[in-house]
Amino acid sequence: MRFIPRKSRKPPTVIIVALIDVLMVVLIFMVVSTTFTNQAAVKLALPESSQAKATPAPAVSDHLVVTVAKEEPHIYLGSDPVEPGALEAELKTAVEANPKLELSIRADTDAPFGMIIKVMDAAKAADITSVKAYTREPGGK
Repeated sequence: MRFIPRKSRKPPTVIIVALIDVLMVVLIFMVVSTTFTNQAAVKLALPESSQAKATPAPAVSDHLVVTVAKEEPHIYLGSDPVEPGALEAELKTAVEANPKLELSIRADTDAPFGMIIKVMDAAKAADITSVKAYTREPGGK
């Protein structure tokens, strides 16, 4: 038998600088993407109430939150801005999907009271029977 001597190969070299560059890009992406998750869509100063109670979070399917801010656009359905004229149609669509729907109003202390009344009128026109308001305890944040 005739054996052919094999050529010795060099072990592959790993380019560490390229791996560090990729790692830095992934790290920057993770840091930037996680900072945006905790920011609220609208910042509110809820009114104080001596009767405020900490209640557990309601079921998502039976609960809808309308936010009334002091700056335009004043009304938000969930986190999406809604025109006051279109709010009634949006609420009716939500009630058709779930007749047991409950509505909660989160209003800033400096929000126009007329906008809060428009939300309540739209809820009544959409046949929503349960309307609640978010408040905070005195001295609470």
